[in-house]
Amino acid sequence: MLSIFRWPFGRQAPGTQGRATIEAIYGAIVAQSRLPVFYREFAVPDTVESRFDMVLLHLWMVLRRMNATEGGNALSQALFDHFCSDMDDNLREMGVGDLTVPKKMQAFGEAFYGRSKAYDAALGDPAALADAVARNILNDPDPRAGDRLAAYVAAAVASLDQVEDGAFQRGAWQFPDPAVQGAAQ
Repeated sequence: MLSIFRWPFGRQAPGTQGRATIEAIYGAIVAQSRLPVFYREFAVPDTVESRFDMVLLHLWMVLRRMNATEGGNALSQALFDHFCSDMDDNLREMGVGDLTVPKKMQAFGEAFYGRSKAYDAALGDPAALADAVARNILNDPDPRAGDRLAAYVAAAVASLDQVEDGAFQRGAWQFPDPAVQGAAQ
């Protein structure tokens, strides 16, 4: 469970966790989330909300795995803090006022924790995972709509789980190719 995270106002600099490593891992999460294949072939709506949900999904996968590594909690916290900082910066760049930013950040935190709880509960049950991604990302009440994306998530989680702990903490890994997973469905 990801409840160990302080959110968002108690942010701390990554410090000893290696800022470059945190930035590289977060960059990989964002880059994977933005791959056009998700929006063309997996029926993810190309909206700000769905793009945010794809970042949350990939962040959840990485934090889940990172917390399973020895000493991974500090690195997880640094990554989560970096995510919060990025969301805060994005809101401010979009012109969201200082008084509104904390409310938006709270909504982001609630979205993250709610989705994380749903994905944690559904992991290992393909139908439940398809339902969770259909509701949270695809905005489709038909759980079968999430089958392809859920299969990708299961493959990505399995792939990340195979990475040696030290390599995972260094960011020496990559997500599986969703185009390959999508072709398998």
